[in-house]
Amino acid sequence: MNAAVLRRIDAVVPAHPNELDCRRIERALRSRQRYRYVSPNVAGVAGGYLIQSPCCSRNIDAEGGVIEIALLHYDGASATWHLLRKDHERGVWMLHSTHQRLTSVTDVLNVDPERVFWQ
Repeated sequence: MNAAVLRRIDAVVPAHPNELDCRRIERALRSRQRYRYVSPNVAGVAGGYLIQSPCCSRNIDAEGGVIEIALLHYDGASATWHLLRKDHERGVWMLHSTHQRLTSVTDVLNVDPERVFWQ
């Protein structure tokens, strides 16, 4: 047998986070309707991305510090994106919605009609 066939690398590289999608999210968030004058931070976390931003309304943080806005998690088994919002009172993440495409997730974040993300 060919030695190259026998040597298999079983290292699985996770699809997310990656630099390309991180930049895509950052670019998409420039079109948001709320708190356009602050610069959110998009950071890669295990299986997705964490979005943080200064708290301009001071509803969550009276000092105006950086708060967690949203968590985007990619589920490889179902090939879907889970968009989670932060319940700041209880300090837990809650599932908001599930999407087939990353652009659908950023569309929801940009509009946010219920003000559950950009508070």
